Parts: sequence; C-alpha cells; structure tokens
Amino acid sequence: MNRERALKIVLVLVGLLFLAGVYPVTDSLWHANQSMYTEVMMLSLYVALGIFLLIAVRNPSANRSLIAFTAWSSFAHAAVMAVMAFQKADERRELLIAVAVLGIIGVALIVLAPAKPSGERASAAGA
Repeated sequence: MNRERALKIVLVLVGLLFLAGVYPVTDSLWHANQSMYTEVMMLSLYVALGIFLLIAVRNPSANRSLIAFTAWSSFAHAAVMAVMAFQKADERRELLIAVAVLGIIGVALIVLAPAKPSGERASAAGA
C-alpha cells in the first residue's frame, strides 16, 4: 500500500471517529444536560474537524495544513488529558485511553503527511 493511500484511509477513519461525536453533542443539547456543556463544546470542534478531514481525502496534498493542525492539536489535547489523568484518579483509565488514541492519531498523521511540493519551496524563496 502506498503512502498516499494509507493517509487517505487514516483521514477517513479519523474523520469518521471525530464525526461520531455528533451523537453525544446532539443528545446532550436535546436533553439540556448542562453538566456536559464543556465536553459538548470540545466535541463540536472535533465534529467540524471530522467533516473537513473527510473532504481532505480527495486531495491530501492540498490540505497539508489541515492535516498538520489535526496532528498537533491531537498531541496538545492528549497532553492536557494526560495531566488530567493524574489529577482525577476516578477517570484515569478513560483519560489514558483517550491519550493513547489521540497520540496514535497524531503520530499517524505526521508520519503519513504529504511532502511539501518542491515548487512550493522555490516560490517561497522568490517571494
């Protein structure tokens, strides 16, 4: 399997995973569950990101910055959740699972990210 095909598969899987957050978002809003509003706000960003990742599957090289943002924001979110895992012993297992998932997503996207086109470097130097 070539690198671009593997990236497209990862983009579809991550996009669908993030898009699956639409269910808890709508369920929480439908039932006016105010105790989950913080999580719902975060999930809504992931739902939007999932939609754009699915769109990016068509042309990953044209969406390099979106792929990089997804990878690095996954690392950032994982780092925050790792700290929370040590502060909240009762939620440690779930938080560490999420840290692992986000870390795997970040690594996969960085490893498979499309290379910068050679013409892009030349045009940046000439500008």
